[in-house]
Amino acid sequence: MMLAALFALSVAVFFFLLLRMVIRKKLEPQQALQRRMDELRHLNQRRQIDPIRSSRDIRAKKARSIRDIPFIERVVIPMQHSLERKLISMTPKEISHWLGHRLTLAGQSGKCTPAQLFATIIVSGGAMFLIALWFTAEQHYPFLQTVAVMLLAAGVGAAVPLVYLNMIIQRRQEGIMKQLPEVLDLLCVSVQAGLSFDASLHKITGRMKGPLVDEFRRFQDDVSMGMIRRTAMKNMAVRCELQDVSLFMTALIQAEKLGTSMGKTLRNQSDNIRERRRQYVKAQAMKAPVKIVFPLVLFIFPAIFVVALVPTLLSLMKNM
Repeated sequence: MMLAALFALSVAVFFFLLLRMVIRKKLEPQQALQRRMDELRHLNQRRQIDPIRSSRDIRAKKARSIRDIPFIERVVIPMQHSLERKLISMTPKEISHWLGHRLTLAGQSGKCTPAQLFATIIVSGGAMFLIALWFTAEQHYPFLQTVAVMLLAAGVGAAVPLVYLNMIIQRRQEGIMKQLPEVLDLLCVSVQAGLSFDASLHKITGRMKGPLVDEFRRFQDDVSMGMIRRTAMKNMAVRCELQDVSLFMTALIQAEKLGTSMGKTLRNQSDNIRERRRQYVKAQAMKAPVKIVFPLVLFIFPAIFVVALVPTLLSLMKNM
């Protein structure tokens, strides 16, 4: 009974924290913006009616007591920040850098921190550990089997967030690969029409959406903040971690160093990327017959055998 109560309490706490995180991510920015707009609208009306009274209200609002602050802002958010700082101090630097790099590859670096991802991994592994503990306690397994099952369950639970993150990374990289030829063609046409590389990139990022466009937009932000163009290009290649993007950035860096024509470089890179994309599609198409074999053997052939052979077998059994 004690293990069951502990398990139920841990699962309830886990789902409560998960639900609170989702609600906070989705609703709190909108609610904060709406509250701020209502406050500004109300303040403007009060100023138009009574300027002296409105100034007094502002001073009174600034001097509000601690009890007027919501419980989330007063207790929950500081506790969350404190836990994040402790997790950052406890997490090894190599693991923190690796998690940060995986979040960057997934395009989630601005939405989630390495400490939050590490906490998610720990909570998921702990929840699966408690589930395995409850299951093995009910079944009365031997000690070694109990330890093996709990460790295996903890490992599986800790791997679930990483597997989901890898799926996001793979989906994002596929989107970048699909969008790369189109963006290169638009860049090449714009540069050959007389625009500079920066102006062409600005027009493309202003009118298109997608993971590659987001990376180019971040590249523009880095350059506008004073980063060297070559360093920004290298950082973009590291963030994408794709061979085609790395080759494209290397070609742009070489063209900038040697002073060659940017339009010719973009045309060559566009042709190369399209040819590589065509070869990739052909390779995927050639894999299709091999992948079809397993559904044929498992699902289609048994049905054909049943339809073709069962009547013959039934007739033979009747004749015998």
